[in-house]
Amino acid sequence: MTVPFSTRRGPAGAGFALAGCAALTVVLTGCADTVSGHAVAAAPSGVTRHIGAVLTTLLPDPAQFPARYPAVVLPPEAAAQAAGDLNGAGRGAVVTPAGCTPPDQKFGADQTAIAVGTDNDTRATLTVELIRTDKPLSAWRSQLRQCGSVRVSKGAAASTVTTELDAPPPIDADDTMALRRTVTPDVGAAGLTQSMRTLAGQVGDVRITVTYMTFGSGKPDTAALDELFTTAVRKVKKG
Repeated sequence: MTVPFSTRRGPAGAGFALAGCAALTVVLTGCADTVSGHAVAAAPSGVTRHIGAVLTTLLPDPAQFPARYPAVVLPPEAAAQAAGDLNGAGRGAVVTPAGCTPPDQKFGADQTAIAVGTDNDTRATLTVELIRTDKPLSAWRSQLRQCGSVRVSKGAAASTVTTELDAPPPIDADDTMALRRTVTPDVGAAGLTQSMRTLAGQVGDVRITVTYMTFGSGKPDTAALDELFTTAVRKVKKG
């Protein structure tokens, strides 16, 4: 699989209604005529399927991470810290606009599970995060579309978080998404800016994100990102 950040599956589109034949801007021979095209499913409005396995058991095993990224599974407190790094706004931070604040997240064995692999030579990490959620992936995508650039402050520290959506990865899941994110501190030396590429998918009530993060300016390891995302989604689907 080749990802962004292919022939890719685009985000689900919305249907449309016609008040009558006159509403068309092209001339048809009658309302009963066949119009060529393909039906597109509407984006899911809620989560209806529960994945019964405990989240920690659905994480890829450390041995399933790409070879250059030896991995560990994080305990809940460390997972909470890592989650804040991934969304650019740790616990207790103030986000402006307020509507761009990341959704509340619970931490525990069956609420959030995170495994991190690190390439010590490049300071790059690959992080798999599984979240139990009752919201569809489309809700997060809608928020991000309105929050391309936000300000995050905590105490005297402040940063700018920019997010861009990319074409979604083509994989068998309920929904998928891809994004690029940069966290730039107001004050800091070179090498403190976080650059991330994230692939996200949802299977039932489990949201899967795999993020490549680096503090350097080198080319992102998209092959490793693709590989690990595929592994993570398949494991969740197997339950």
